[in-house]
Amino acid sequence: MSLQEFLNSNPVDNLTEEVVISPRFKDKDGSLMTFTIKAMTNQEFDEIRKASTNIKKGRKVEFDAQTFNLRTIINHTVKPDFKHAESIKALGCSTSEEYVQRVLLSGEVASLASKIQELSGFDVEMEDLVEEAKN
Repeated sequence: MSLQEFLNSNPVDNLTEEVVISPRFKDKDGSLMTFTIKAMTNQEFDEIRKASTNIKKGRKVEFDAQTFNLRTIINHTVKPDFKHAESIKALGCSTSEEYVQRVLLSGEVASLASKIQELSGFDVEMEDLVEEAKN
């Protein structure tokens, strides 16, 4: 298969992965439960980055990592659905952001956001890419 054929058969908007984010999530048999995440496209990343960047008086730029992580999680977690209206309402939340903060610990938010970013091509070491290319 050529690189062109590979790219044509593997668009990034179809890239998903099941991940474990914490030992806290276990089913009734004690098996770890997985989250299904999807990769961010370039456009989605840019939209979330812009929404998480504030320009203050005097042109000081501030990046809000919490907003970035929450929006990344809400928009790129397939399972569970953090936009599920009934779940949001059931816990007395009014937004998806509130819901995520109510059901995930701080470290779990960071872990899930990090895994989505990794699936999206961030934090990939060049050595790993070279090794993968060799195989």
